Amino acid sequence: MSVPLPPTADLHSLPPVLAGPLLRRLEPTRLLLWLVGSRELELTLRVQGVADIRLDATQCTVIAVGSHAFVHLIDVLLDSALPCDTRIDYDLLIDGITGIAEWAPHLLYGDATSPNFVLRSRIDQLLHGSCRKPHHPAADGLLCVDRLLATETDPQQRPALLMMSGDQVYADDVAGPMLRAIHALIERLGLFDEHLEGAVVSDSAKLYEHPASYYHRADLLPALEGNETLRERFFGGARKPIFTSSNADNHLVTLAEVMAMYLLVWSPVAWALINPQAPALTPERRKRYALEQTRIDGFKAGLGNVARALAHLPSLMIFDDHDITDDWNLSAQWEETAYGHPFSKRIIGNALIAYMLCQGWGNNPDAFKGLLEKTLGLSTSGDDQYLDSPLQDDLIDDLLRFQNWHFVLPTSPALVVIDTRTRRWRSEMALKQPSGLLDWEALSELQQELLDHPSAIIVSPAPIFGVKLIETVQKVFSWCGYPLLVDAENWMAHRGAAQVILNIFRHSRTPGNYVVLSGDVHYSFVYEVLIRHRKAGPRIWQVTSSGIKNEFPPRLLEWFDRLNRWLYSPRSPLNWLTKRRLMRIVPHVPEHAEAGERLWNSAGIGQVFFNEQGQPQAIYQHNSNGLPKTRMVAPQED
Repeated sequence: MSVPLPPTADLHSLPPVLAGPLLRRLEPTRLLLWLVGSRELELTLRVQGVADIRLDATQCTVIAVGSHAFVHLIDVLLDSALPCDTRIDYDLLIDGITGIAEWAPHLLYGDATSPNFVLRSRIDQLLHGSCRKPHHPAADGLLCVDRLLATETDPQQRPALLMMSGDQVYADDVAGPMLRAIHALIERLGLFDEHLEGAVVSDSAKLYEHPASYYHRADLLPALEGNETLRERFFGGARKPIFTSSNADNHLVTLAEVMAMYLLVWSPVAWALINPQAPALTPERRKRYALEQTRIDGFKAGLGNVARALAHLPSLMIFDDHDITDDWNLSAQWEETAYGHPFSKRIIGNALIAYMLCQGWGNNPDAFKGLLEKTLGLSTSGDDQYLDSPLQDDLIDDLLRFQNWHFVLPTSPALVVIDTRTRRWRSEMALKQPSGLLDWEALSELQQELLDHPSAIIVSPAPIFGVKLIETVQKVFSWCGYPLLVDAENWMAHRGAAQVILNIFRHSRTPGNYVVLSGDVHYSFVYEVLIRHRKAGPRIWQVTSSGIKNEFPPRLLEWFDRLNRWLYSPRSPLNWLTKRRLMRIVPHVPEHAEAGERLWNSAGIGQVFFNEQGQPQAIYQHNSNGLPKTRMVAPQED
């Protein structure tokens, strides 16, 4: 059931809050919230059991991204700790008077007058998932989160957090109706324009009006021989017959476009402010646009419920490639090509700026203080409508050098979220070969984070232990010099990274129990991994949930699943050709699957329950299509 929108959200007036609040990282003495207002808001945070806190500049950083769009990053330190495992009501008062019940009633459950949160004393359960593509035909998996919270009566049964492990937005794969809505919202909110270097168009205003703006964005590159590689590599175009087709013809370019995308995937309010109409298109494109429109209409119908869930459950996030661009940093050659051209570098940089503001900051705000100060200056140039181009390029350079996207929560079990995109182990001898997902320095830091913990949850956007057959197909294409065709991004694709990560698991002082949470692959599975030749452990569980709103082609996955079982049975000689000779893999079986199936293909959200030792005692996949939740059960030797 959809929830009502606030009465102020119409085409004639701007509501004070366009998106949010989203609960981000919460601790007993520190609360982080994110919202976007149509103006710089005077906010008062009301927390049950705490005196009202009028937020000043030290507690709320406000960054203008348009004439009527202001990102509010709320970071409040409390004098005394809040109670754990207790429902705590909170509110955000605008001008000290108007609360959430008035300006965002769609964020409330039942008869509640304000939203609430629960600070869990330990991670005894959590929700996780990745890959939320608005125009995929499946229902939105975040609606499963809302349904869980709507039926929750015991605060001690609420999940500790929602972990989103990549592709929260698809900046590189945008439906025509979504791009049209983005442009309508840019105009409605006066999102800032920017100058563009290295493109056919000179600035963002001309980009939005250009005939190639819909479904032909690769044509915005100058028609020079030196740009052909960039056109092919960055804007996709190449088909990927083994898995899915790359579709970058509506790739987001400007910071305004990416910021508008975030508003439109997290809030129903932004949609109520616009009335986009289809642009002029060819008959073939009109047919595609109409199909995409039906899917976008279904997506936006559930956004009130999605926003409600995100206002009640703390969420943590880490990027994967589609948050920025497909195959981001896949190889050294990719990096040389993409960062060597000013236009593609700006595209990547704009997505990173938006990621920092909308996702990265809320994970670990202390790491972003200097970057936020520079971001504040973007809109203070002489021209009020245009971003400061030199400062924008300088900020992008800083973000491309930034090495603190990863973060650690001092919880029980410890939660270690790794960045597998920007600190890669590059192949210097064969630039086309896939890079390792972490370089030597990052892997060493990971080991230090894990030392002496009795148990740990590691969040790796790509599974550390994946499906052997699919990884083998990726390796064959990499050997042939075509890693881009099959997204050859897995831990075992780079010998050095693979050996080091396995050695970390074998270290005598690293945890006895690991749970690796992953997404990326558009199907779900659970493996229990046993390391040979080490007494007393460790025990590792690879728990993969994907996608939130995406799925693998069903027939293709069925054949991969079947062939994987045939070709890589315990007695198969092919096992000796992989890098897993020191491991034994025991798959969990999806409860509702057909006999023998290991891989579950349904959009939704994952849920893991942990015992006192940090071991998973129950693992579920909630299905957005209305099927009962699927339990991953009955481990049996593969």
